[in-house]
Amino acid sequence: MRRAQSDIAILFITRIIRLFAYGLISVILVLYLIHVGLDEKQIGLLLSLTLAGDAAISLWITTSADRAGRRRMLMLGAGLMILSGGVFLATNNPILLMAAAIVGVISPSGNEIGPFLSIEQAGLSQLLADQKRTQVFAWYNLAGSFATATGALASGWLAQGLQASGLKTLESYRVLLFGYAGAGALLILLFLCLSSSVEVTKKQHSNSSPLGLHHSRPVIFRLSLLFSLDAFAGGLIIQSIVAYWFHIKFGVAEGILGSIFFGANLLAGVSALLAARIAARIGLINTMVFTHIPSNILLMLVPLMPSLPLAIGLLMMRFSISQMDVPTRQSYTMAVVAPDERSAASGVTTIARSVGASLSPALTGLLLANPAFLGTPFFLAGGLKIIYDLLLYRSFRILKPPEEMQISNI
Repeated sequence: MRRAQSDIAILFITRIIRLFAYGLISVILVLYLIHVGLDEKQIGLLLSLTLAGDAAISLWITTSADRAGRRRMLMLGAGLMILSGGVFLATNNPILLMAAAIVGVISPSGNEIGPFLSIEQAGLSQLLADQKRTQVFAWYNLAGSFATATGALASGWLAQGLQASGLKTLESYRVLLFGYAGAGALLILLFLCLSSSVEVTKKQHSNSSPLGLHHSRPVIFRLSLLFSLDAFAGGLIIQSIVAYWFHIKFGVAEGILGSIFFGANLLAGVSALLAARIAARIGLINTMVFTHIPSNILLMLVPLMPSLPLAIGLLMMRFSISQMDVPTRQSYTMAVVAPDERSAASGVTTIARSVGASLSPALTGLLLANPAFLGTPFFLAGGLKIIYDLLLYRSFRILKPPEEMQISNI
């Protein structure tokens, strides 16, 4: 029990450090790329390559983790964080930046990216009872949202503070990239401290499929298709792009941008925590769908607001319910597969999300290059996400996780 508690604490700490680092660069990433000489179309392409490269690398790492070792693959992912941060820090060359975006791990959205989430949640699921899984996942997401929020706040005001002290704008952004690479080094040290309890045991391991899936393959493939649609829609309005939209639309400075996303991510974290209580009453699928649709309607209203306070207000309302589907989605995926499929199942669905998300920033870049289409990404994202919600409910409302079947049997 003591070892399990130690492992859970380490996985929460690594989540916090990683999401703080993601938040740290998400506010300034597009602004940094503008300053090194890329235009909106090139930036959209680079962000798409970032997410596409993440999908390919993460697919290999996560589907191998249960066989090759979860701790080993987590350390490899942290090494890729150091690689991408180091290259972005060292060069302005667009070709080298795109190569680092493809091979490395760097988050343009402030959200989870890379192989970490899939492997960590597989390890957590192994350490937890079914009845505790959704609640712990909610706290896990809350910790991540608070870390992203703090990173975004620190990013904006630190950049402004460094510029006020005499540092050039580009150099102030590079300081933040150095912090991102340093976070990757710290993660490696923490992953070394995990015990073998997070690994798949020989008794559990009966899996020889190339993708690491056997009985649950049809379910995971159907979920993956739907999750890729949701992620494609989300990729149209990733945090770096929304920050850039506020900067162009209302002339918002870096510090204020950081404060906006600090508040937004705090609300998102609270919404994830509330999701566990709602799911205990109405079920995981119902919670995912019935909270997601209103948040997407609010998203579509943001670009229609005539003033900055109204746009911020609607964005905050949207974030206050937008993340309730995240811990429930993650918990549901872990619940409907066998123990030796968990890393692979989470990996395949996460990769599907990464592939979907990788296609859309390039489209957003084209839209942002034309002032007439500045608000279009919000409308497309909200509409496609609502279609996803309806398809998810139709396809999976009957397939219950073990804890809900136990309740229905009682």
